[in-house]
Amino acid sequence: MKDSEKTKDQLISELTSLRQRISELEALETERRQAEEALEKERNKIKQYLDIAGVMFLLINADQKVSLINKKGCEILGYDEKQIIGKNWFDNFIPERIRDKVKEIFRSLMDKKAEPIEYFENPVLTRNGRERIIEWHNSILTDEMGNIIGTISSGNDVTDRKKMETELQKAAKLESLGMLAGGIAHNFNNILTAVTGNIALAKMYAKPGMEVFDIFTEVEKAALRAKNLIQQLLVFSKGGVPLKKVTSIDKLIRDSVGFSLSGSNVRCEFFIPDNLWKVEADEEQISQVINSLVINAQQSMPEGGIIRVSFENMIISEVNVFPLKGGKYIKISIKDEGTGIAEENLQKVFDPYFTTKEEGSGLGLAAAYSIVKKHDGHITVESRLGAGTTFFIYIPAYDEEVKTLKDEGKAAFTGEDRGRVLVMDDEEIVRTVVGRMLVQCGYEADFAKDGDEAISLYKKAKASGQPFDAVVIDLIIPGGTGGKEAVKRLLEIDPGVRAVVSSGYSNDPVMANFRDYGFKSFLPKPYKIEELCEVLRRVIKAAD
Repeated sequence: MKDSEKTKDQLISELTSLRQRISELEALETERRQAEEALEKERNKIKQYLDIAGVMFLLINADQKVSLINKKGCEILGYDEKQIIGKNWFDNFIPERIRDKVKEIFRSLMDKKAEPIEYFENPVLTRNGRERIIEWHNSILTDEMGNIIGTISSGNDVTDRKKMETELQKAAKLESLGMLAGGIAHNFNNILTAVTGNIALAKMYAKPGMEVFDIFTEVEKAALRAKNLIQQLLVFSKGGVPLKKVTSIDKLIRDSVGFSLSGSNVRCEFFIPDNLWKVEADEEQISQVINSLVINAQQSMPEGGIIRVSFENMIISEVNVFPLKGGKYIKISIKDEGTGIAEENLQKVFDPYFTTKEEGSGLGLAAAYSIVKKHDGHITVESRLGAGTTFFIYIPAYDEEVKTLKDEGKAAFTGEDRGRVLVMDDEEIVRTVVGRMLVQCGYEADFAKDGDEAISLYKKAKASGQPFDAVVIDLIIPGGTGGKEAVKRLLEIDPGVRAVVSSGYSNDPVMANFRDYGFKSFLPKPYKIEELCEVLRRVIKAAD
């Protein structure tokens, strides 16, 4: 009985101890739960602070998995928080081409023996497959024992800033090229004027079908190619101003595309809204842009394909990712099905002299970029190898109801014009060839090598009762009185002077706004005999 009673006492004692232990465990559980609740509150509080931050916050564990990301990070990546937490950061959100490099940076942060890289930038992959460039500031996380257990990083999205920096670098390169272009254009086009003018005159003494006529024709084609090259260079000139007029951009581009694709195995599809706004643009320059883009698209599709050109009216706000003023714009998209552009070349396509073609000059897209900029617009490109290329052009819409000027048409060269013309040019070869061209047109010609001599000859002719019917004045006279000053003084002598400004620097602001300076018309060098006769005929006739 005693053993039985003793066993009973032991059981009661053990039960009492068990109850005490349960109470202790319950107290510990309560404390643990309260601690977890407090921790969760702190975590939520920290998360709230992180969520209102304007930068990405990212916590990566030692196993390379994401354990925390804030709201801004989710916005940048395009995923919900649940789709990111627990995922391997590097395998899911870093482009494959730089994955190993970024992993190495992470390992250097986790390795106590390595010098940690606390700042760097790299692109991240977003949900739509595009990349955003993130500027990171990193710190390591340690436990209570001092062991490194992960990293915490703050990331600032600098994609738009990088784009702007790239645009500024391009602008600097183009400005440098523009200084070169402006310096050589005048002399180069003077020489071309002599070449093309003499060729045209020589062809008058030969007959079509003769070998010499064919030779002159080939030389003329080569000279025109040289003219086009210098025109491409002039586009970059700082002082160059497009000769704008109000036009329907869709018709202009249709015509340019049709010309560029003539005879090729590539066709074009157009998508044009009925209410497309008009633009104020230099038709020749915009055609040059479209020609460059379409030729590039065609060459990327040697087996043929489709180019899709679409237009869209859009209003851009004052705050935008492009270097554009707020207002109305026409967005033009030109998409091809070609080979695409390699990632390493995508940022270089608008650089002067950059080309991947054996026979390319590297000026086509650079010129296109400069032309669009001078129209207060913007051009961008998107491409992937094997997935084609799309160029986007933004041109300001013309925001007023105006009447477009009708094309007066070009009068035919007849050689039956009459009158006296004074030619002022510092280059003897230009004076000689222009004199011969004027004779063929039917005019008498006299010559001056600078503005002072031109003014003297004009005064004498007026005093003698045999005034000049028109004056062709070179704009730039190195070391002498140029066209801008000369026409001022001629207007003082004769307010009715019929002056035509001419220059090898055809993009000079004076050429673009010739009437503001007292000229009646303009002649960009080099010019054909037909163009010379047409301008003089129109100027002289307008004064009758």
